[in-house]
Amino acid sequence: MFTDHAQEQEMEIEALEAILMDEFKEIHSAESGLSTSNRCFQITVSPQDEDTDQSTPVQLALVFSHTEKYPDEPPLLSVKSIRGIQSSDVKALKEKLEQEASENLGMAMIYTLVTSAKEWLSGRYCQDADADNAEEEEARKDEVIVPHGEPVTVDTFSAWREKFEAELALERAKLMPESALTAPKEKKLTGRQWFESGRASAKGAVAIKEEYEEEDEEDIDLDDDDFEDDEEDMLDHYLAEKSDSSPLSSKRTA
Repeated sequence: MFTDHAQEQEMEIEALEAILMDEFKEIHSAESGLSTSNRCFQITVSPQDEDTDQSTPVQLALVFSHTEKYPDEPPLLSVKSIRGIQSSDVKALKEKLEQEASENLGMAMIYTLVTSAKEWLSGRYCQDADADNAEEEEARKDEVIVPHGEPVTVDTFSAWREKFEAELALERAKLMPESALTAPKEKKLTGRQWFESGRASAKGAVAIKEEYEEEDEEDIDLDDDDFEDDEEDMLDHYLAEKSDSSPLSSKRTA
């Protein structure tokens, strides 16, 4: 019977070495913290899985030693904090593992205890971190960007529209044929009159140009000041007509 126990213990150690690799090592009994002179082993336990980041704020060491009749009796166990484990948690985990060991008598149980310790660490420490991250994520989602700017009213929209239409009329006036601007003063048309007369088409523009060239073959020089005066006259006339005909303007005047 003793030979069977020893053989089963040796097979378990070989299996643990193959599965845990660098996380498993043999230590001297003097540094194990266990009251035994038998072989002692230490397993490094972390809460993360293999696919996650290996840097973790918590880590512990599970130390064990086989008794003569193991697995028909529980192994000697010790739990040590390597990083970030509170002493109260170390004690609670040790009691939990000893209870599980007594429930698994008759079969090799060390790897089962290691798995249980990993799950306990994940539940005790990683869930708190996940909750903090979730709270931070929700806080970022709750941040609302409040737009700033001047509110739009009937008056501000009306003023903007009049300015926009005036600028648009001025841009259209710049597209008038040069002959319409170089005609004598009494024959000049305002921008509104020119567009409403239907002469804005290419055919009408050509006819106006020929008409002016027949009546006056002399070239009329226009400097920049004259052209700017014409633009200002057209803009003033356009705004005056808009002001007289706009329903919003009449309402504001009333």
